[in-house]
Amino acid sequence: MHDINLEDILTNLENSDSNSTHFSENWSQGRSAYGGLSAAFAVTAMRKKLAQPQTIRSLMVSFIAPVAPGEVLVEAKLLRQGKNVTQCSANVVSEGQIALQAMAAFGNSREAFKPDTQDNKELPNRESGIAFSDNAKRLPHFLQYFDGCWIDGGIPFSGNYKPFLNMWVRHKQDVSRFPIEKIIALADIPPPVLLSHFDKPPVPASSLSWSLEFIEAPEDIKGEWFYMEFEVEAAADGYTQQSGKIYDELGRLVALTRQCMVYFG
Repeated sequence: MHDINLEDILTNLENSDSNSTHFSENWSQGRSAYGGLSAAFAVTAMRKKLAQPQTIRSLMVSFIAPVAPGEVLVEAKLLRQGKNVTQCSANVVSEGQIALQAMAAFGNSREAFKPDTQDNKELPNRESGIAFSDNAKRLPHFLQYFDGCWIDGGIPFSGNYKPFLNMWVRHKQDVSRFPIEKIIALADIPPPVLLSHFDKPPVPASSLSWSLEFIEAPEDIKGEWFYMEFEVEAAADGYTQQSGKIYDELGRLVALTRQCMVYFG
């Protein structure tokens, strides 16, 4: 299958009367589309249901089955249109079955109290990190579309468990036409931090559920690089929970994320 970039994949979905698009195996992680891509499918389809443009405020995703390379269909539904907030849902269908379910809240900005406690964070220099490609025991296919570096913490398959992982990431290609999907695709890049316990791949692992909350409107973020801090909150019985913070180049907190993941090993 001919490879196409993220902007083209999402543009095909945006323009499709049947809410379908396709992607190549290069966007996969194991048997499935990289989770950030399949979640972006759901959000693009939900945005098409909005009566007028609204920014996303929160996203909840359940990963049900693999999203196989090839054609995907997205079934989106408007659940409620309020004065300020719109609630939508979407199913991503792959090979005839629901593979992902998502819900999102989109909302208008309003005059409101804002505590003066969110100072910009001082971020580490990207030059101090280890490029993804320089520590590649087994990089998933989709990472070829991103630049990034490990800054500190539990690098996957290092055999040196640390309960946190810090990194810089950006898209290699221009996806500025899709500011919301741009961040969603980046936010799912960090692997289970627990994988730093293991010294060699493969150790199968995947997300079961994911929530993402937006502090800043993605449309207002102009930079390309994002800094991420993730930490393990618990791990037992083959399941692990991790949370994270995502900052823009200026050190502004732009999103909060949390995932429940399964791992074998």
